[in-house]
Amino acid sequence: MSGDRAAEFSAFRQRMNERILGEDNQVVRRFFALDTQTYKDGALPARTKEMLGLVASLVLRCDDCISYHVAECRAAGVARDEFFEVFSVGLVVGGSIVIPHLRRAVDFLDQLETTAAATAQPAPAQPDPA
Repeated sequence: MSGDRAAEFSAFRQRMNERILGEDNQVVRRFFALDTQTYKDGALPARTKEMLGLVASLVLRCDDCISYHVAECRAAGVARDEFFEVFSVGLVVGGSIVIPHLRRAVDFLDQLETTAAATAQPAPAQPDPA
């Protein structure tokens, strides 16, 4: 992916999910629904479940899954220091083979943060009371 990797990833994922779910296949639809339901608030908050999903994705070495969970964790308010604790769990569980995926995860997080900073709106100017 070139350019804005985060936007490209999101657009591709959305387009292909719509394409896949447009097919008349109940097994695929039910699996997608199960995945969606799994990450909703329950005994564990969605934020915690996304961090668990990120660890699992690192260990399984699925770059698309890692990118998805990095974005979802960020949207759920996971702070950078928390990300690095999550990354460390994935690295310890998965071993050194996780390192290339860790690099891509941190790069993706950096891109999300850069994009967010670039699109942040400055606070509106307060009128001068004088």
